[in-house]
Amino acid sequence: MKVKDSDIHHHLRARMFQRGISMEEIEITINKGWDADDAKEGTIGKTFVFSYNNYWEDKFYNEKEVAVYYKIKEKKMVLLTAKARYGKSFKKGGQ
Repeated sequence: MKVKDSDIHHHLRARMFQRGISMEEIEITINKGWDADDAKEGTIGKTFVFSYNNYWEDKFYNEKEVAVYYKIKEKKMVLLTAKARYGKSFKKGGQ
């Protein structure tokens, strides 16, 4: 799926900025991620772990785990939210 700028409403854009998530990371997570265990019924959740090796809020992290939640309505993707966790040794591929 291709994520367009118009798919990102202002509230989600603000959350992405606060959490350090890019449009590219959202698209990769949707297309290559594995099912998120915590998605509510009727919502699709995908998770992907990125190599990060950088600082976030003055602390160094090896990885960033991004989770994206969305629904499909009338054959159109509706993005709900995106979360990020920073750390290392996250489970990958739903393991």
